[in-house]
Amino acid sequence: MVERFGKVLEAFARARVIPVAVLENEEEARVLAAAMQEAGIPALEVTFRTSAAPEVIRYLRRAYPLMRIGAGTILSPEQAEEAVAAGAEFLVSPGWEAELGGWCREHGVLLIPGVATPTEIMAAWRQGWEVFKFFPAEAMGGVQVLEALASVFPHARFIPTGGIRVGNLLDYLRLPNVLACAGTWLADRQLIREGKKEELVRRAREALALAWEATTGGLAAILS
Repeated sequence: MVERFGKVLEAFARARVIPVAVLENEEEARVLAAAMQEAGIPALEVTFRTSAAPEVIRYLRRAYPLMRIGAGTILSPEQAEEAVAAGAEFLVSPGWEAELGGWCREHGVLLIPGVATPTEIMAAWRQGWEVFKFFPAEAMGGVQVLEALASVFPHARFIPTGGIRVGNLLDYLRLPNVLACAGTWLADRQLIREGKKEELVRRAREALALAWEATTGGLAAILS
């Protein structure tokens, strides 16, 4: 997987936080993307919860070519095809669906399938997927469950989503099987609508600082 999708996965691993955004138009997309770019976050997930999502993705790919733009809440191969046609570089689903996974494999598209149980991880693993969205993270047991999964699935990497916020971000990022965390707190709808770019930048930098703390803390433990 790393060989095929290395650039996108590298962006996840570098920032370790991924904004998840519901965007209605190009102006909202511009506010958020400009803030994330200024803060240093290189990837953004645009959810397919609005009819504007394909056009928003097209705009972002054109206006912010250095950012990795993906599509979230993908539920079917038909939605996947629409998202990829709009320019999405990666897809995220809330759960595991074999037909969607098969379509992405066939078309060489990076899918981050949603999983919440060992059974779903095994099903997705058999199809060749190695990076999973753990969702809804807090409701499904959060850090304790991810710790338990580490010994059973040592090669799996997770992107927990759902209930992630600045107060518990560090707990997740310290886990060795967590590639990155994703969440909507970095793409707050009200802040975007009001054009409050400075607050979006502040939140992003706060998250990046915690990501750096988690990374350097792990390195210190290894070197001590």
